[in-house]
Amino acid sequence: MSKLQVFDPAMCCPTGVCGPQVDPALVRFAADLEWLESNGVVVDRFNLSQEPTAFVSNAEVASAMRSRDDALPLLLVDGKVVSQGIYPGREVLAELAAVAAPKSTYSEAVQELVAIGAAIAANREPCFKCHFDKARKLGVSKEDMSRAITTAQTVKRFTSCTTPRAARSSASGCCAS
Repeated sequence: MSKLQVFDPAMCCPTGVCGPQVDPALVRFAADLEWLESNGVVVDRFNLSQEPTAFVSNAEVASAMRSRDDALPLLLVDGKVVSQGIYPGREVLAELAAVAAPKSTYSEAVQELVAIGAAIAANREPCFKCHFDKARKLGVSKEDMSRAITTAQTVKRFTSCTTPRAARSSASGCCAS
């Protein structure tokens, strides 16, 4: 199986998933690395602020950092540079590590349906209009958008349920079994 080495820029903690403003890309990337490990890939991750020796002692990494200001994050697979300056998504990581990636059901259309629900929950009419329009342009049917709206309204109606049990106890609650 492949060995993936990740050389991160200087961050406050080993993964960068800390502090008051967490970068969602780092959260996704950390989850993707865990997924790779669960599929047999050996993953080593190095943070410039905590392990500078790992950067200096690796000739490929040191050379890349001298040649580009934006070389980090840098990924090596089996000792070869495969990515610089970005955190690749799961599909790209799977390809780089020769692991079969599962087909995602989270398409752009699904993303817009989720955003419609979130806009309703947050009482953000401008956001609702924007995402409704994007979903329509992506070919999402009126029926699917209507179902997303109904689901969001149902969940929103039961936000006063403070526990899962309270939500289930209502016969028409969104979490009723």
